[in-house]
Amino acid sequence: MQFMVLTRRRTESFNDADYTPERLEAEAEGVRRLFMASTVRQIWNRGDMGGACLLMEAEGEDEVRSVLNALPLFKSGMQEMVSIVPLRPYRGFGPRQ
Repeated sequence: MQFMVLTRRRTESFNDADYTPERLEAEAEGVRRLFMASTVRQIWNRGDMGGACLLMEAEGEDEVRSVLNALPLFKSGMQEMVSIVPLRPYRGFGPRQ
């Protein structure tokens, strides 16, 4: 099943200086591993604030939470999930009856 996940940086508790190049690279490496495992299908940086939008493949919402909570910025409380939306196939591309 696929999920659209919206995340954000917790800027009320952490400032820009806390998001060091080392922390950001560790997060990127974790996401690269998830991409190689086909768990993360696509990812974009948010244009309105710090955070990301991910298209993920998982058995359910609990798996999405578990996978993301294992990433360094989530573990440290610097990043959080704002929304997890399960996706269904678009019926306009299915067979006509």
